[in-house]
Amino acid sequence: MLTESVPEIFGSMVFDDRTMQERLPREVYKKLQQTIQEGKSLDPSIANTVASAMKDWALEKGCTHFTHWFQPMTGITAEKHDSFISPVSDGSVMMEFSGKELVRGEPDASSFPSGGLRATFEARGYTAWDPTSYAFIKGKTLCIPTVFCSYTGEALDKKTPLLRSMEALNKQAMRILKLFGNKDVHSVCTTVGPEQEYFLIDRDLYNQREDLILTGRTLFGARPPRGQELEDHYFGAIKPKVAAFMADLDHELWKLGVLAKTEHNEVAPAQHELAPIFNNTNVAADHNQLTMEVMKKVAERHGMYCLLHEKPFEGVNGSGKHNNWSMSTDTGVNLLEPGDSPMENAQFLLFLVAVIKAVDEYQDLLRISVASPGNDHRLGANEAPPAILSIFIGDELSEILKCLEEGKPYSQKDKKILKVGVHTLPRFPKDATDRNRTSPFAFTGNKFEFRMLGSALSISGPNIVLNTIVAEELKGFAD
Repeated sequence: MLTESVPEIFGSMVFDDRTMQERLPREVYKKLQQTIQEGKSLDPSIANTVASAMKDWALEKGCTHFTHWFQPMTGITAEKHDSFISPVSDGSVMMEFSGKELVRGEPDASSFPSGGLRATFEARGYTAWDPTSYAFIKGKTLCIPTVFCSYTGEALDKKTPLLRSMEALNKQAMRILKLFGNKDVHSVCTTVGPEQEYFLIDRDLYNQREDLILTGRTLFGARPPRGQELEDHYFGAIKPKVAAFMADLDHELWKLGVLAKTEHNEVAPAQHELAPIFNNTNVAADHNQLTMEVMKKVAERHGMYCLLHEKPFEGVNGSGKHNNWSMSTDTGVNLLEPGDSPMENAQFLLFLVAVIKAVDEYQDLLRISVASPGNDHRLGANEAPPAILSIFIGDELSEILKCLEEGKPYSQKDKKILKVGVHTLPRFPKDATDRNRTSPFAFTGNKFEFRMLGSALSISGPNIVLNTIVAEELKGFAD
């Protein structure tokens, strides 16, 4: 049972903006915010002050170690733990953490995948602090999100190219916005809300299946006498054991500042989903990695095992991760928001067409970004999206673009009121178009939903591709 309110526990294990304001000198806080909010280069003179404040906060929370938390090209996270202790001449120890230790680390890079960028014997690698993603506490360890690169500067991780792609899109989107006279906008970032699907099964039953233990999926066996034919599991009443798991999961994620919002039963038996509120893509990628890790740990506590394989069981739905993607200005404007009159919203239409053109021209890169043995078992089966990319934008936007192409006037239709034949129920306007459930890349009102991602996949790869190809099209428009 929660003894504290959600606002009290939310972000309690994160060195977030609220904590920085409390613990950092005003000038140091201001300089750090210029890096986080405005993308300016980090002032090295503030590193020691930030490190000292971060260490004191972590020690108060019971930490004994720190780690540079990074995301190598394995699809999961990596960490090397160092204690805060430093020897004193009288034989005792004191707890220290320097600015140098905060800003830079040096893990052995020879045993991580490099894509052939370097020889196996070339071992030196560096981790570098990413101040745009808050440090957090996991267990008794202060985790500092970092990038990971080789001695010669090649990116060996998922975060570095993701940040590069976000900067590329920001640069080109700003060029477009200036052409539209947006003088008050200083930056554009992409946002993502990844919906995480997963299976929960009893731990004892899991331990009886060596195929599940070794591969994450069943390789043989009979079909269950009852699958998803009755369609009664989707959005059904959540069983008490699963509800207890979800409550515990929310509690752990909220402490880490993860905006866990929606949870429900999915279509297949024992399948569920957790959806967060959208966030900056870099932060969303970090949070999704944390979410998958915490899911497995919390499931263990509840006598269950969390399966993140994309197709663990034949004959029922597999698990995906819908990537809800958009672009937002620092003034809070969603660039994919059509408004009440999409036909007259030239800025929206330009960004919409840039995304459509990008997906059309670079669909092979998007397809590669979600390819894996597990996910290719899922795509095209049951309710999964097809393995071939296509775009759905709805009837209204399709008609608007057709009129623009043919040079014809568009007559905007009045919004229709939904009537269900019961006078006591509220009446409200319907959306402009129905939702497409199975399109791989669908426009869903004010964002694009890229539905081909597998449940175990890091969202960084697909978003690197998506950001980069859209930036390329915006560059072409601006030139």
